[in-house]
This record gives sequence, C-alpha cells and structure tokens, in this order.
Amino acid sequence: MDIASIIQGYAQGYFLMADESGKLGWYTSHQRTLIPLDDRFRYPKSLRRVLNQKRFTVAINRDFQAVCEGCANRKTTWISPELMKIYLALHQAGWAYSFETWQGDCLAGGILGIVIRGAFIGESMFYRIPEGSKVAMVKLVEHLRERGFVLFDAQLQNPHLERFGSYLVSDKEYQILLRKALARQCKFA
Repeated sequence: MDIASIIQGYAQGYFLMADESGKLGWYTSHQRTLIPLDDRFRYPKSLRRVLNQKRFTVAINRDFQAVCEGCANRKTTWISPELMKIYLALHQAGWAYSFETWQGDCLAGGILGIVIRGAFIGESMFYRIPEGSKVAMVKLVEHLRERGFVLFDAQLQNPHLERFGSYLVSDKEYQILLRKALARQCKFA
C-alpha cells in the first residue's frame, strides 16, 4: 500500500486493523466514537490532582516507535508487524504522530494517531506508568483545541473512553464532521 492510498482511505472514514491471524484490512463502523473537543470533555477528579502535581511532561514524537510498540504490546492486538511498518512510514511522511507523557526520562504513556488537516484519528493508546495515558488524553484534547481541530476520532467505544465523555455518532454524522475537519487546515506539531 502506498501512503497516498492509505491517507485517502482514512479521509473517507476507514481505518486499518489486523485480524487475529495478522491479516491487514480496511474497516469502518456504523457508529464511531468521538472524544469531545468542547465542554462535554471530562475526566475523573482524581486525575485533576495528578495534573496539578505536574508529575508528567508531554512531548510530540519524542519516541514515536516506542509508542507504537507500547500500543501493540498487549495480549490481543490489531497492530501487526505490517501495520507497525505502515505507521512508521506514515510518521516519516508527516501523517502519523505520537503524543506522549514522560516522567523524567521514562516514557509514561502515549497516544498514536493520524492527522489529516483538522482531524486527529486516534489509533491506540497505552501506558507504562499509571495515569500516563490519561494525562496524555487530557493534554492532547487541550492541544487539539488550541489548534482548532474539529474532530478527535477514537474509532471504537470502551469504558475507559466513556470516562472522558466519549460519545457515539452515526456513520452519516461522522462523514459530515469528517468533511468539516478535512476542510480546515490545522497544524498538529
């Protein structure tokens, strides 16, 4: 697959995943999970204390490959070796980013995503230090708001994302928001 085709697929609302056998395919969903970039975004009060303690610093692309590896390092993963290579190629071409939290020189957590104009398409997240990915989520939302992003696509709903106010939209609503996001020129880094 070439990079232009991959970006075109994401710009049409598809995303790449590997199945249990490692076979890569394009997927879409009748409902998409979005992270709100407005006042619907929320997080647990306990996380507010962690943020106030300033235990973590944030960085973009300080260690992109380590974030990819951290996201793939789980019992069941959709990030196959082939998809890992694609993410690295997208990163080198300026499309894929890692938004990271650090505790000193230790990578605490991060979020892997693809940026197309005003859309941040979150592919995966992980943590090595408790609260590392949660702080990354809060700081990433602040980052996207400051830069005028329209859409933070989290693809699939789960209880962890619900704690941040994630919500479902129909494919029709998603396509409208995606077109709006693609019409806006935003700089991520």
